[in-house]
Amino acid sequence: MHPLVSVIVTTKNEENNIENCLKSILEQSYSHIEIIVVDNLSNDNTKKIAMKYTKNVYDIKENIDLSKIKNFRGAQLNFGVEKAAGQIIFFPDADMTFSKELVKEAVRKLDEFDALYVPETICGNGFLGKVRNFERSFYNETPIDGVRFVHKKVFFAVGGFDVKNIVFGPDDWDFTKTLKLNNYKLGITNNMLFHHEGALTVWAYLSKKGKYINTFDGYINKWGKNDPDIKKQFGIWYRFFGVFLEKGKWKKLITHPLLTIGMYFLRGMVGVMFLINKRV
Repeated sequence: MHPLVSVIVTTKNEENNIENCLKSILEQSYSHIEIIVVDNLSNDNTKKIAMKYTKNVYDIKENIDLSKIKNFRGAQLNFGVEKAAGQIIFFPDADMTFSKELVKEAVRKLDEFDALYVPETICGNGFLGKVRNFERSFYNETPIDGVRFVHKKVFFAVGGFDVKNIVFGPDDWDFTKTLKLNNYKLGITNNMLFHHEGALTVWAYLSKKGKYINTFDGYINKWGKNDPDIKKQFGIWYRFFGVFLEKGKWKKLITHPLLTIGMYFLRGMVGVMFLINKRV
């Protein structure tokens, strides 16, 4: 018997992305899927477009008291899982599409694992897009990555996403870390997802990263600065060197020198922003 997979997509003003995401889900070779869209006060056509593909479209504010919630994305996901009929949960972002065999492979691998990472390809324009994709290729199945598939019973067992202590940003790290600390078995798929970042500029990229920098304090305070994963996620050695060198990945740096230079330029700029922010 094929288990039902509940795909939960959280949205806020995603009219430019949501249709491609939902189409890609429906084009999966594995057909036993339900789609749940949980919106957060979009003022564009996101919900209208989503309703063309699923009847399961919810507005989080109409269903949850958000007055004590810090992490709205986490609250959206938690609510979506409560509504889910499937035994397996998949939670991609609205600006993602997927290899057609992804869900089929994930279902098979979840016979052995409790949750799964999914390799990510960054789809961006120009040289900067290539640099971003090159950088992201080093992060798969590391502390800088987060799982995307999980058994629903496991999701509930760890309490889902923490919505009261941290804000959106490092919440996927937090959820994945909670799974690891509870000794759940994590694996990774071979099939990929495609993250559509669109027209990238250095300024837009740095502005986006600047917003994320301001979300880290609650997460770091929750686990402590001496936590091994925290040290890797925010420490200079691992973020600038270790993650790119470990397990023979250093060979990619030598093979692609221009991309390596571009990547270290971006990482350096983000690092400077982080240090400045901490001193302000």
